[in-house]
Parts: sequence; C-alpha cells; structure tokens
Amino acid sequence: MKDQHVGWGVLFSGKNGIRSVALAGGVGLHAINVYVATTILPSVVKDIGGLDYYAWNTTLFVVASILGSALSARLLQASGPRGAYTIAALIFGLGTLVCAAAPNMPVMLVGRFVQGLGGGFLFALAYAMIRIVFEEAQWPRAMALVSGMWGIATLVGPAVGGIFAEIGAWRAAFWSMLPIIALFTFLAFTVLPRKNREQSERTGLPFAQLSLLTLAVFAVSLGSIWQELIWNGVGIAVALVFLALFGIVERTARQRLLPRGAFDMTKSLGLVLAMMALLSISVTVTEIFVPLFLQVLHGQQPLAAGYITAAMAAGWTTGAIASASARDRGADRAIFLAPLISLIGMILLALLSPWPTRGEWIPLTVITLSLLTVGAGVGIGWPHLLTRVLQVAPADEKDLASASITTVQLVATALCAPIAGMVANLAGLTDPGGVIGTSSAAFWLFAVFALAPAVALLAAINIMRQRQRPAIAALPRPSQS
Repeated sequence: MKDQHVGWGVLFSGKNGIRSVALAGGVGLHAINVYVATTILPSVVKDIGGLDYYAWNTTLFVVASILGSALSARLLQASGPRGAYTIAALIFGLGTLVCAAAPNMPVMLVGRFVQGLGGGFLFALAYAMIRIVFEEAQWPRAMALVSGMWGIATLVGPAVGGIFAEIGAWRAAFWSMLPIIALFTFLAFTVLPRKNREQSERTGLPFAQLSLLTLAVFAVSLGSIWQELIWNGVGIAVALVFLALFGIVERTARQRLLPRGAFDMTKSLGLVLAMMALLSISVTVTEIFVPLFLQVLHGQQPLAAGYITAAMAAGWTTGAIASASARDRGADRAIFLAPLISLIGMILLALLSPWPTRGEWIPLTVITLSLLTVGAGVGIGWPHLLTRVLQVAPADEKDLASASITTVQLVATALCAPIAGMVANLAGLTDPGGVIGTSSAAFWLFAVFALAPAVALLAAINIMRQRQRPAIAALPRPSQS
C-alpha cells in the first residue's frame, strides 16, 4: 500500500507538522521539567528550607505522574483529544505556577504533585493522540519523535536549570516555562480534533489498583530513606506485596488499569509491556549512578559527568529515529536487537566503569560509547514496542493500551531506582565508600541490572515466535494423496 512507504515529510507537513509539534512539545515540557527541577532543587532547599523533604519532591512528582498516566484514558474519553490535552496542559501550568511562587517546602510539594499529575497526563496523552491523529503507517515515526524528546530534555534540562541556579534565580526556571506551556496549550486547542473518531465505552476509575500502585511506590521509597539494610528490605518486601495484590485485583476487576492480556506472558501484549518495563529499568539505573561513578572514579566535574551520561539519551534518540522506518520483519529485528545491544552496553559498563582513571580520553571515550550503546539499543526497539502495544491490544481497549505505555514505564522506573540504591549500598558505595567502595558498587550495579535486558531478550524471542505462529498456521498442508 502507498501509505506504507511514506517518510518523515508527511509527519512534518501541513497540519500534521503542527500536531507533531504539539504532541512532542507536551512530552518535552514534562521531560525538561524533570531535569530542570532536579538541577535546581539544591538551590530551592537552600532558599526556602525543607531539606528533610528533599526526596519527597521526586517521590510525589513520580506518584502523581503515575496517577496522571493511569487516568489519561478516562480524561480522553470524557473530554475528547482537544479537551483532554488542554486540561492536561492547564494542570501542568498550575503546578508550575505554584512551584514558582512557593514560599516554603510544603507549598512546593503541592506544586510538584500538581505538576506531576499534569505531566503524567501530557506524557500518556501524547501516545494516545498518535493513534488518533496519525495514520498507522506513521505510528513508529511519531513514537520515535515523541520518545526522542527525552533525549533532548537530557541535554536542555540540566543546562537551563544550571544557568538559573548559578545566578541564584531558581524561581525564574519555573516562571520561564509558563509562556511555553501557554503556547502549547493554544496549539493543542487549535489543531487537535474535538472528538475521538474511535470512541470507546466509558469506564469507571480503578481506585483499588491505583491505591495499591501508589502504596507500592511509597513503600519502596520510604524503605530507601533508611540507612539500615533491614529497612530497605522491608520496604521492598512490602512493595512486592502491594504489587501482588495489584495483580490479583487487576485480573478480576471490572474497572481495569491495564488492557486485557497485560499479565499473560504467553501473548504478545504481556511480553511487549514486560520488555518496556525491563528496558526502562536499564536506562534508569544507568542514568542515576553514572554521573557519580564518573566523578569519583574518573575525575570528572559534575557538568562534564552529566553530559557524558547524556550520551545514553543521545543514543536512544538516534536509535529511535534511525529504526522508525522499519516495517514487518525489520520491526521484528529492531525489537530483537533492542535488548541485545543494551545488554552489550551494560556488560561493557560493568567491565570498564569500575576501574579508576585520571580522566584519560581513551577510557572515557570507551565508557561514553558504552552509554551510547545502552541508549541506542533501547531506542532502536522503542518505537516498534509502542506501536506493537497499540496493534495487539483488544480493539475496545485502545485508549487503555495507550495509557498503559506510560503507566508501565513510570511504575518500573519508580520502583527500580530505590532498589538500585540498595544494590549499590550493599556493594560498598557507603561502606567503605570512597574509590574502593564506589568501584565495587559500579561493578555489581551494572552486573546485577544487566539481568534486565537479558530477560527482555528472552521476551523478544517469544514475541518473534508469536508473530511467526499465524504465518505457519496459514501455510497449506501437504496433500494426503
């Protein structure tokens, strides 16, 4: 068919171009805000206090983002594409305004929660809008464009936040986002359709499942605050109990958070969602700890360490754009290569990053290339994993499937970050600490979490087998004569 061969030009021409800017911009706002807020947070605490609640800025933001992404399907059903995206942008803008004007940390935490809710809506709705406003042949490219905004945010966010922090104007970092939010709100209201052409039946809210997911994230976050290993373990154990209860309730509930088949590892949908979670874990763990390892073990300054780490995001964006045009068998190969390439990158990091250097360019170059490899692996498969979710989900649950993309990704990253901290601490990051402890932590962290892309590779093999079964079944049987 003709539409199977269209290129990037169709995505950026005419009304499609404005829609692409609006959808990518929404995710970009959410992503850049994540890195801006992380960068300026020390300055915020220095100005208005609240050091005891430092970690809760991130915890509340992530929890609210999970809630926003999980509820995005209901917002889309109730308000239509134009109304849903506009409401999401306004909520995000309100949270940003509260953060900019916050006189103390409690008010800041309220603003961060509202920001996270709006950001979760924007993040999830962007993927849902792709299915609504673009033809299916354009889905992989649109997915690559939207997910690639995280790579851009990794480069832009720390720089913007760092500039405002350096001049002692952290509030201006939030104020500066408001005109941009207003612009994208106007774009969304102008170019997005008023109604969804594939209206699905409205459903209620899965309060029980949302509560259990929230409790799981809070449990593992609270457990990670304590220095004692036993409390780390208790937090993880309690979180696992809540997640098990979530699975039980979700399977039998009338109002569900995930589409049918999300837990079935013998079917494509369950395997694809599992792959997404595992690959998200690989990226999150690397993103959190590599800057620290580069500073302690390889003599890099914070800014340089941050931008070396950004090689992973650059690899993700490059891989996603390069593979977005793949179709059929090419898309299957991309899904298979994604965890394999990322696994190679994680193994290289486990072997190379623990060895202290004086910042010589050769080892730093190899480490940078390893980070690029991890990101490129995920990027190569990501657009096709996201497209596959929409393709294999039940026909009457496409909105729910769109929302599940970000829900799974956010929950996986929120839960794995504290667990990664526990692994690093067990390996010696805090005791004995220093170069010796950090070196041990670097090896064990990447060695343990290399299991994530390794298991994802097994899932990819099963996904390919699922694709081959219909073709085998369709072959003519030999004659009995």
